[in-house]
Amino acid sequence: MLDDREARELVAKSCRVLGGLDLTKAATGHVSQLSADGKRILIRGRGREEVGVRYTTAEQVVAVDLDGKQLDVAEGLAVPQEVFIHTWVYKLRPDVRCVVHIHPPTVVLFTMCKKDIEPIFGAYDPSALDLILDGIPTYDRSVLISNDDLGKDLATALGDKRVCLMRGHGITAVGASVEEATVRAIQLNEAAEMNYRANLLGIPLRISDDDIKLFRANKRKKEIAGISPHLRGTWRYYVQLTGAESA
Repeated sequence: MLDDREARELVAKSCRVLGGLDLTKAATGHVSQLSADGKRILIRGRGREEVGVRYTTAEQVVAVDLDGKQLDVAEGLAVPQEVFIHTWVYKLRPDVRCVVHIHPPTVVLFTMCKKDIEPIFGAYDPSALDLILDGIPTYDRSVLISNDDLGKDLATALGDKRVCLMRGHGITAVGASVEEATVRAIQLNEAAEMNYRANLLGIPLRISDDDIKLFRANKRKKEIAGISPHLRGTWRYYVQLTGAESA
């Protein structure tokens, strides 16, 4: 179990990874983690003293309660306006321990054009394919999630899925850990990038129904085994790639 300092550092590290990959604009976007006791949320703060997602430090992570009220004093930092994304996902999804909200440009383009992210690749990236096959819902409003009603609407649109597109806005990704939610956000962007490039070349072809059936069968085997063999290695790779290990 992580102590408070370690938990804040992990949230900050996720921000540095996502910022380092240019998956969100400047200071926009935030990552949060639910505390071990489920009573607090640690989330990247916003305000005059923030330095942007890419350069987030543990000191720029603030604690809020499950209604989004700030619990600790952080000079020049406040709760993000869209904290309601996080509070409502945690309220409606007891399986979730981390929420990522970012603005990856390629993914946002798909929401603007009402174009689906299709299963056009297989073994190239099975984990990203799994996200697509699981279904990627879209929250249809293009507004800041700045109150409880909108937060509940967004969390309801996400439902029991792992990622959600937000039309003309960004994405929300969730997971049982910071590492898991972060990697899912990256994989969703990779899926969008491949679809985007394929559409530039011509008309992308979905992989065959037989291949989809086989991938789904393999997924069930992994679920029964209760393993995610590549998650830790993938997380470490992106931490190393972006130089996010230390601020």
